[in-house]
Amino acid sequence: MTETTSGRPALEDTTTDHTADIAAIEQLIADVETGYNTNDAELMVSGFTANASAGNAVGAVVTGYGALLDAAERGLGGFLKDEYVRYEVSDINFLRPDVAVAHKLARASTAEGEPIDQDPAMVALYVLVEEGGRWWIAARHNTPVPKA
Repeated sequence: MTETTSGRPALEDTTTDHTADIAAIEQLIADVETGYNTNDAELMVSGFTANASAGNAVGAVVTGYGALLDAAERGLGGFLKDEYVRYEVSDINFLRPDVAVAHKLARASTAEGEPIDQDPAMVALYVLVEEGGRWWIAARHNTPVPKA
């Protein structure tokens, strides 16, 4: 932790080489994308903790792995069945060696992966924790980006 001139702490872990952590977090988010694009609800939520929460694009918050899996199964089997996305991790900040915050940009795409949206249609915030030798998603919140 460093202190800024305002007296507020600036939280950033600089004690650890996070190269492998970054790759693991990027893989978690890639699994969400692959699960979405292949209608594989289990893969889509495989990285969430047992008590994780996720806020969706319409403001509903779903809490708990079972509820997240159920919501993913319903969405991917229904209104999201023929929808596709591309995700881009835009930043990862390690607050502590075992706590990270990441943002991803989401764009609609064709089934072949070609972007439909040139600008991100959504930004997601992830809170991630390392537990038991691996990274987990403790919380995610999606925010739609209004068209300019």
